[in-house]
Amino acid sequence: MSQVRVLGELAVLDDVGPARRGRAYPAAGATSALLLPAAVLLGGLVLWPVLRTMHASVTTDGRWVGAAHFRTALAAPGTGAVVGRTLLWALVVPAVVTALGYLLAAASRRSQEGGLVRLILLVPVALPLVVTGVTFRLMYDPDPSRGLATLVATRLIGRSIDDAPQLLGPGMVTVALMSAFVWAWVGLAVLVFRSALDAVPPSLADAVRAYGGGRRHVLWDAQWRPLLLRTTAVVFALVAVGTSRTFDLILVMTPGSVRDEASVLALRIWQTSGGTTTGDGAALGVVWLVAVVGGIMVAALFVRQAWPPPRVEAAPEPGPVAPPRRVFRLLAAGAAIAWLVPLAVLVATSAHGRVDAAARGWWSAPPNAESYRNLVTGTELWRTLAFTLVLATAVTATVLVVALLAAYPLAWLTGPAAQATGLLLLAASVVPIQVIAGPVNEVLGLVLSSGTAQGLALVHVALGVPFAVLVLRNAFADLPVEQVRDARLGGRRWWHTLRRLARHNRSAVVAVGVLEFVQVWNDLVVGRLFGGPGASPLGPFLAEQTRSFVSNSGALAASSVLASVLPVLLVVLSRRHLVAGLVSGGVR
Repeated sequence: MSQVRVLGELAVLDDVGPARRGRAYPAAGATSALLLPAAVLLGGLVLWPVLRTMHASVTTDGRWVGAAHFRTALAAPGTGAVVGRTLLWALVVPAVVTALGYLLAAASRRSQEGGLVRLILLVPVALPLVVTGVTFRLMYDPDPSRGLATLVATRLIGRSIDDAPQLLGPGMVTVALMSAFVWAWVGLAVLVFRSALDAVPPSLADAVRAYGGGRRHVLWDAQWRPLLLRTTAVVFALVAVGTSRTFDLILVMTPGSVRDEASVLALRIWQTSGGTTTGDGAALGVVWLVAVVGGIMVAALFVRQAWPPPRVEAAPEPGPVAPPRRVFRLLAAGAAIAWLVPLAVLVATSAHGRVDAAARGWWSAPPNAESYRNLVTGTELWRTLAFTLVLATAVTATVLVVALLAAYPLAWLTGPAAQATGLLLLAASVVPIQVIAGPVNEVLGLVLSSGTAQGLALVHVALGVPFAVLVLRNAFADLPVEQVRDARLGGRRWWHTLRRLARHNRSAVVAVGVLEFVQVWNDLVVGRLFGGPGASPLGPFLAEQTRSFVSNSGALAASSVLASVLPVLLVVLSRRHLVAGLVSGGVR
């Protein structure tokens, strides 16, 4: 029971008892209309393609063949190594990113240079993976006169220039690819762990010490058990799902002669079936899909909580926290310097012309603006940038509208229905597009036509809606009761209430918008599978230039720098909203 003033009069609100619909909630018919756009997109471009892929994996021309396609696909030469390499990616890389993320978050906390360290670590998160691949291929160039990492490794192990280690050779290419991925993802882990560390009340550590606990007990009982253990599981799961995007890195970083030695399921499925539906490709896709969705479901059950989440009273301001020890501060500073080196290599290479960049290292020739001058005076890059900007803006606006409409009624579900909805949205968010590319092309052939800008945008919207709905639904449900009540009182209709609630959830809305825009801007695989002559976004444009990597390295580096400016600015300027929005609405 609560009292508020309405039009100057005292009113009593009976808000005790089970939740029930009020005039500000949509009626049953309106709820169906709100959910319809998301349901059509997910049903037509995610669910049906998944079922179609599963059907193709056990049939041939409509005839049941059982596990024949699975046996053929798994018995193909090299498939066992591909599956094992995929598992290696899904286990080793998340473990490294999670461990580094926690250490660097703790090392950069409560220190003068901590903010700068986190800012430097954040920049690679915003870069397209194509640009990350270009950057590390420049560093790992097999010629020590061009590749900085190769030159350093050659001198460290005492070899001659002619006997330089091949960091992109068959024996080291997977390690090289993993190093690039870790560099790109550690910043996100640092931000999430930093938010978790800041949420741990210092009084917990004081209580543990009061009962005679040492440093180990403080770490376990005052940090890991209450919050960080769950955060670790979330970060590990996010990075494990993110490793499905290794397609971009492998396609850009690896020379064609060693691509098979670096191949994972993401690449093998694309090589097997491309944008069509084949039995063997569908079988591999089902194996990959089951592994990805099963893994994320296990992680979700591990970090599950009651729904709606319990309301937490506002915590008092945390007391002073001692800065990290000097050794940890040195670790953070060293990591920041190491993370700056690849960026410096990319920028330095872009400041050289075609001949200089191809013939020798950036440290051996004076910089010039030839590559930038050629790009600025040309039209191809600007046309691609303009198309990608329009595409990313239109997709982001559409995803936000569809997700807000669907998240509003879903936020008020409780019990098993709410839990099941969350798991379905989570599963839809992690479906690899290579698995369903063939059926999606079939749908586009019926609705629009494959290879058009409209079809490309539609696929991006369908892939972006599940995660956006999940984040916004969780964010709506996390709102304090007072804000929900005020929105209901101030809104004459449900859409007024929705607008007010969206304003209260500004961080989640900004996080969804920025992440969706950056995802579309940085995309390679969707553009490669569903683009066409009139719908060629930035990712495929940059990847196409890597065909003649050495001779084109100067212009490619300059294109990469220009392509990275906008996403980096968006992520850096909105980093506080990203963390707040994801932690309150997405990381659950």
